[in-house]
Amino acid sequence: MRRIFQEDATAVRGQKFLTLVEERQAAGSAIRTDEWKNLLEELQIGRASFYAMRNKLLGAGLISIKDKEYRLSGQFSKDLLDMARWWWTAVLNQSEESL
Repeated sequence: MRRIFQEDATAVRGQKFLTLVEERQAAGSAIRTDEWKNLLEELQIGRASFYAMRNKLLGAGLISIKDKEYRLSGQFSKDLLDMARWWWTAVLNQSEESL
């Protein structure tokens, strides 16, 4: 999280938001985008800060919005795999099979 957010406090809030998304998704009651006021109170954060944090999580591929609900996203994992493959082959000049 500290690679995404500059401040430790924001990284902690981002992690808490991800945990909330994960818990609610697992319970079958995903967080809806119109619940933003409750999230501001839960995370003790202002509206602009919440949306800045949320947008960074969206941009990093950690969450997505589908049908007006926040969901965990697998895009982050796919991006890491792509980056690892590129680094291994293009930068380190290793064969992809040895990865």
